[in-house]
Amino acid sequence: MSTTVSAAGPPTRHATQRRLIVNADDFGKSASVNEAVMRAHREGILTTASLMVNEPGFAEAVALARENPQLGVGLHLTLLCGHPALAPEAIPGLVTGEGKFSDNPAGTGFSYFFFPSLRAQLRAEIHAQFKKFQGTGLPLDHLNGHLHLHLHPVIFRILMEDAAQLGIRRVRLTRDPLRLNLRLASGQLGYRVVQALIFNWLASRARPALEQRGMRHTRCVFGLLQNARVDVAYVRRLLPLLPAGDSELYSHPCLHEFRHEFEALVSPEVRDQIQQLGIELIRYQDL
Repeated sequence: MSTTVSAAGPPTRHATQRRLIVNADDFGKSASVNEAVMRAHREGILTTASLMVNEPGFAEAVALARENPQLGVGLHLTLLCGHPALAPEAIPGLVTGEGKFSDNPAGTGFSYFFFPSLRAQLRAEIHAQFKKFQGTGLPLDHLNGHLHLHLHPVIFRILMEDAAQLGIRRVRLTRDPLRLNLRLASGQLGYRVVQALIFNWLASRARPALEQRGMRHTRCVFGLLQNARVDVAYVRRLLPLLPAGDSELYSHPCLHEFRHEFEALVSPEVRDQIQQLGIELIRYQDL
């Protein structure tokens, strides 16, 4: 992996230079995900990973990250489809009777928006997850959210209000260009159109706040419209069409459930293509 920062400071870059962050979401979810992440970093093109601090593989993921300091590790803020950092009795409005977050993204999003009484609980849980990440001693490479919930208007407002306290400097601004995706992939057209419309709107709302605070983000984020179908064929079609500037490609590498996404990250053909195209692999901290 190459980075852009040297002792003399960041070099001048041409406007046409293409740099790519290759990220793995769900780091810490399981041993299978952890192994896939580390192999993709050591053997392939993976440069960063987003850590779930409340899932079964958390401790192992932290140990692996400490052994591989070139891997940029960020917080994968989890407020649905996962486990909380706080005890269920401290956040009763956010969890089910089993003490977990809901697995219903739409219902969760509506409740967080329409029930102001939940906002104090959301703020407490957000701070608890940041505190748990800080306790690892790992530098915070970036912030994003499980299922991109960090861009939810209520959650995003809390994050921006408390950004200085939480140490947020680099954020995923989830925007996967639909027009380009239509050239790269087929199938699930309704899903892709709806997701593009939702997240283009959320990204447009979030961008001014990020820029006002000097928070770094990439121009585009690829992977959203693939819906766990980031495979070798998709990546090889994407790379020649990667726009100028900084982009992110994220996936969910795993040795079992999403084996094809792992294989895309360790493909020799993909590595060679990146080198031939002169694309620079970076982390969020290199923005």
